[in-house]
Amino acid sequence: VQLQASGGGLVQVGGSLRLSCAFSGSMIFSIRTMYWFRWAPGKQRELVAAITSGSDTNYADSVKGRFTISRDNAKTTIYLQMNSLKPEDTAVYYCHVSNFWGQGTLVTVSS
Repeated sequence: VQLQASGGGLVQVGGSLRLSCAFSGSMIFSIRTMYWFRWAPGKQRELVAAITSGSDTNYADSVKGRFTISRDNAKTTIYLQMNSLKPEDTAVYYCHVSNFWGQGTLVTVSS
């Protein structure tokens, strides 16, 4: 399994970014719960959002109402729409499924 994350970058406070994570491999994507995590320097890794095979979603309290996770099973891709970004959202964002991790994409929110 390979997970290719993209979409990170530098954005100002209050801005938006959309992360993508493309999945490939022998695992059946559509039946898997997919996750976005983030890891900021000096902090513990944090579960940001999750989406089940039925598209039920769950979010960290810190991002509720600002972030939206979604999936496109036809494209075997998940997304993370991030709005109203804050400096504390600065981190490397990783997608995750089962025992597999993407390479991460850096999000930097400048004030």
